[in-house]
Amino acid sequence: VQLQASGGGLVQAGGFLSLSCAIFGRTFGTDVLGWFRQAPGKEREFVAAIGWRGGWLVYTDSVKGRFTISRDNAKNTVYLQMNSLKPEDTAVYYCALRRYSGSSYLQSDYNYWGQGTQVTVSS
Repeated sequence: VQLQASGGGLVQAGGFLSLSCAIFGRTFGTDVLGWFRQAPGKEREFVAAIGWRGGWLVYTDSVKGRFTISRDNAKNTVYLQMNSLKPEDTAVYYCALRRYSGSSYLQSDYNYWGQGTQVTVSS
């Protein structure tokens, strides 16, 4: 399985960006798709996750109400719509796939990773 993230860029605070993660390879209903991010000088952190079969979503507190994760099974793609962006959202954003059911915010639980896409929010 290969993941390819895209959609990053430079935006002003208060603006929006939409990230996409194309999944190449077989997916299963029990897969979990997640977004993580790593800001300069910081550890990579969990942002959001969604069950590939649907039915549940989970977000880290700092993005609740601003970010929306979604998926399109027919296109084998997961999205992250980011609104009301803040400078502290600046990071490289990674998509990841977990091959077992159940939400997880732990990087070690995810089996496949995309290459990352840079998001920069200016103040």
